[in-house]
Amino acid sequence: MPFASGFASESHLTFHGPLSTERADRIAAELAARNPATVVDYGCGWGELLLRILEVTPGTRGIGIDVRGPDIARGRDNAAKRGLADRVDFIEGSATDHAGAADVVISSGAYQAFGTVPEALTALRQLVNPGGVLLFGADYWERTPSEQQLAHMWPGTTIDECFYLPDLVDVATTEGFRPLRIQTATRSELEEFESGYAAGAEEWLLANGDHPEAEEVRARLDDHRSIWLRGLRDVWGFAYLILGVPSS
Repeated sequence: MPFASGFASESHLTFHGPLSTERADRIAAELAARNPATVVDYGCGWGELLLRILEVTPGTRGIGIDVRGPDIARGRDNAAKRGLADRVDFIEGSATDHAGAADVVISSGAYQAFGTVPEALTALRQLVNPGGVLLFGADYWERTPSEQQLAHMWPGTTIDECFYLPDLVDVATTEGFRPLRIQTATRSELEEFESGYAAGAEEWLLANGDHPEAEEVRARLDDHRSIWLRGLRDVWGFAYLILGVPSS
């Protein structure tokens, strides 16, 4: 189940996901403590978490891969401003076309690049070097949604779209990972993400109400808000799993 998408600007967001600065820095420090030589982020967006890991691991090289050109351009610009351009490559393209192994692999909110959650974990297991880790971010059901809530989510959404958290972790262990850390986004992180995602478009609409595209933008914003507040809120969560693989 992907995040809602399609708005023109995400400049109000630091991370392309429900992730606070405090949690991101803790995750970056934990991954950096493993002294990885290489980090690859599949579906990196503009790669903010990837860049934070590189900032605290001076010898590490990184690769960020995403299909969205504007996000890749933003990542390159941010890397240059922070003096990291010589240690990170941002690639516009699909994860499957540019898959390669690394000591730390990140897939957060982007498992669809490899298929379903089980298919993604199968593929990602082959991309983590022995003794390395995967940061896997994925949605899950906090509780069973009602039929009314399902009807307000993305068209065609069913209960089978998500796992419950214990089952999500079980899928990871079945694929050969061991869970080193299990954490979930807070309501505050989810609210900051959902509000921030639409904020730029909402501000544009306030300033451009008579624009020829205003009605289309308004309809998309209203649809996004309805999915969040009438469908996802209080039943849908997001997990961050740090998953280890054996050293041999």
